[in-house]
Amino acid sequence: MNRPLHNVLVVEDEAAIADTVLYALRSEGYGARHCLLGGQALQVLRQEPFDVVVLDVGLPDMSGFEVCRTLRTFSEVPVIFLTARNDEFDRVLGLELGADDYMAKPFSPRELVARVRARLRRAGAAVVAGQDGWQQQGRFAIDREGRRIRFGEQPLELTRYEYALMAALLQRPGAILSRAQLMDRGWDIAADSADRTVDTHVKTLRAKLRAAGAEPDPIRTHRGVGYALEV
Repeated sequence: MNRPLHNVLVVEDEAAIADTVLYALRSEGYGARHCLLGGQALQVLRQEPFDVVVLDVGLPDMSGFEVCRTLRTFSEVPVIFLTARNDEFDRVLGLELGADDYMAKPFSPRELVARVRARLRRAGAAVVAGQDGWQQQGRFAIDREGRRIRFGEQPLELTRYEYALMAALLQRPGAILSRAQLMDRGWDIAADSADRTVDTHVKTLRAKLRAAGAEPDPIRTHRGVGYALEV
């Protein structure tokens, strides 16, 4: 039997949901393992490599938010939250803790598999460092030491904060970053209005990307949540 190219850990205490997700993933050729509890999942994740974690928020022993917070202290594996609620507060909290995506129950197993596939594709976007310091990430390249970014072969003339925002988005391509996360990574001091400050710089970034030939717009707005960059 061929070994699966990618392995997914499903952390879910409802047997019917877990069985459906595991079947859907395995039907698409993914390796899939199941954990009932958050503590068990953390132990497994410390010992074995996984490519994606599908994580329920409402676990019996600890919340999925706690699991994600602890996981981010030792791993950057992509996390997709499953939640019984679709509240904006839960979505933002999960993303600020380091999750990459979320799905509200009830959900389509086919859509979940598609999101897993998208996360794997984005995580696999080439990050190749050349001798000149440039790292290629899809259509973008970044020289973090030199604080330079280009789209294709076109250098982007960025201000300090525009560069910081783009660098943060390129660090986790495809992941939705909240405005608070972008502020934390790009600003030395708190601004009066994080939402207005980030939105203003995203607007100017979009104009510069458009001038460089980036069509359609690679910066995606997730209303009420934050921004993501498609590389």
